[in-house]
Amino acid sequence: MTAPRLGLRLGTRGSLLALAQSRGVAAALESANPGLSVELVEIRTSGDRITDVPLGPHLGQAFFTKEIEEALLDGRIDLAVHSCKDLGTVLPEGLTLGAIPAREDPGDALVSRGATLADLPSGARVGTSSTRRKNFLALARPDLDVRDQRGNVPTRVKAVDEGKLDAVVLAVAGLRRVGLGDRIVEVLPGDAMLPAGAQGALALEIRADDELTAKLVGSLDDPAARAEVTAERACLRRLEAGCQAPVGVLARAGREAGGQVGDTLEVLEVRAAAVTPEGATWASHRGSVRDADGAGVAVAEELLERLGLASLRDAVWAGAPPARSRAQGAPESAR
Repeated sequence: MTAPRLGLRLGTRGSLLALAQSRGVAAALESANPGLSVELVEIRTSGDRITDVPLGPHLGQAFFTKEIEEALLDGRIDLAVHSCKDLGTVLPEGLTLGAIPAREDPGDALVSRGATLADLPSGARVGTSSTRRKNFLALARPDLDVRDQRGNVPTRVKAVDEGKLDAVVLAVAGLRRVGLGDRIVEVLPGDAMLPAGAQGALALEIRADDELTAKLVGSLDDPAARAEVTAERACLRRLEAGCQAPVGVLARAGREAGGQVGDTLEVLEVRAAAVTPEGATWASHRGSVRDADGAGVAVAEELLERLGLASLRDAVWAGAPPARSRAQGAPESAR
């Protein structure tokens, strides 16, 4: 007798990137759990509806996740797949991260008609609506004409092809996931463009009391990605960084010096930076994978000490602070 087929409803945005990510997760879940069927449920978010203006604090928070999380809490879907950097650093009560799959390259990429960032001519038009990217670009190349640009990944790349812009800056992960990895001219080094927290990672969000779904999605959880994302989100949470804060943070999990390939991951190196009107302020911390949250908080504390602040809520240059009840990271995947 054949066992009954189990189904899961997976909530996702309808953009090309979101669907590519969600289809990949659905296929991985079905492969890891024989007999499982995953149905994609497209949900339009506030960020999808607002396309004619740059997203900012005056429009609210959780631009790309709010409606999906509401569907999850209401039971209309069983899990959601997000670009992890879009998620608030404090999840709504009743929700949790069931899995963080293996992470794609977390870096930022320059797409141009062949020129690297250093080779772009003075006055070149570069598209991005990310405050973090704008501020790092201003440090590296203050002579560039940086312009707001929204839209899906292919649309933003097309602007370069049509000559509307000379270059755009996008996440490496997003370009690769929609099949445009060959358009990357340069992966920008972290010293010039520190990534957004959790960039390149996917988050499988579930209801905290849904033990069956937790067991099914748990097969996709990657320990290194989980530790890195945990540290980065903890850093942003401690900083109280709003969605427009010019802040980057990157954690990398590794082995102790001299460790073998098969050894357990132990070390977590975390770097954070904030771009102020006076320039970039950096901090770093070497911690343990077993206390990823603590490592993220530690690097945030060091950064705040160097900035002379108790929190980024106190800094006008950091933009509007996040709501106390729902601290946010930097929702950049559609910027």
